[in-house]
Amino acid sequence: MRYWLARWRSIGFAWAGLRYLLASQPNARIHAVATLAVLAAGYHLDVSRLEWIALVVAIALVWVAEALNTGIERVVDLASPEQHPLAAQAKDVAAAGVLLASVAAVVIGALVLGPKLF
Repeated sequence: MRYWLARWRSIGFAWAGLRYLLASQPNARIHAVATLAVLAAGYHLDVSRLEWIALVVAIALVWVAEALNTGIERVVDLASPEQHPLAAQAKDVAAAGVLLASVAAVVIGALVLGPKLF
């Protein structure tokens, strides 16, 4: 029983992290709007099962990258409150991960939705 209570609590912590992500990160709110737009487009354009898989993986990739980026930024801020070149590089590299995931998601979205739109 304790095991399941601990698992339930950990899910609560994850939801708190998602709420923080959406409340504190403007780019996460942009990702949320893009997620809803892609899901609506996929529904209305009647994408296939494999196309849904590609879209969902792309969406998840962006969200995971954004969450990790935010976590890395917070840890760097905690470890190095003063500006430091290595801290800046760590934040820049984490942000680059989000950029790469977002570009990949746009390409996947264009490949899946583009032919159906045009």
